Parts: sequence; C-alpha cells; structure tokens
Amino acid sequence: MPRSERSPLLLAGLLATAGITHFVAPRQYDATIPRALPGTPRTWTYASGAAELALAAGVALPRTRRVAGLATAAFFAGVFPANVKMAVDWRNRPAPLRAAALARLPLQVPLVLWARGVARSGEGRS
Repeated sequence: MPRSERSPLLLAGLLATAGITHFVAPRQYDATIPRALPGTPRTWTYASGAAELALAAGVALPRTRRVAGLATAAFFAGVFPANVKMAVDWRNRPAPLRAAALARLPLQVPLVLWARGVARSGEGRS
C-alpha cells in the first residue's frame, strides 16, 4: 500500500485509539479539561472521545476524508488549551513527566499538518 494511502488509515488509527482511551481511562483526560469550560470534566472527556471516534471513521472513509481531515485539523488545534493546562499543572512533577507534558505542545503542529495533508489527499473524492 503506497504511503499516501496508509497516511489516512494511520491517522484514523491514532484517533480511534485516543478516542477509546477517553472511555477506558477517563480520569487522565478529566484532569486536562480547562476549568473555564462549563459542565463537568467527565462530560468533556467523553465528548472529545466520541469526537475522536467520529473523526477516525470520517478520515478512514475516502468519501468523507476531505471534510473529516479538515475537522481533525480543527480538533487538534482546539485541544491545544488542554495540553497547555497539562503542561502548567505538571510543572512540579518529576522531570520525565514534565518533559512529556511539554513535548505535547509542539506536537500539535505536525498533527494539524498531518490532518490537513490527509484532507488534501481526499480532495476530489465523493
């Protein structure tokens, strides 16, 4: 399978795995939900997990890939505040955990670019 055909499936796999973990281990995600959001952190955790599962399905299907890829790029940008909160909250944790939290911040850029690339690969399909 050529790389261009694998990329959307790999992205879909990443999204699906992340989405599932929101339901299997929600506590770790609850802690990253910014306090300024209305409702409970668990509601946001489950909603974002469901969104990731829906995005995974959309990216996996050629017919919906373009729109789902763009929505995924927006989603990755939208969860950036949670990553910032995690980095701030973990500033006093042991160095490896602190480094992991900080590493998530610049990781959002390649994720957004990957999703945009997948969206471009889906252009012209219907």
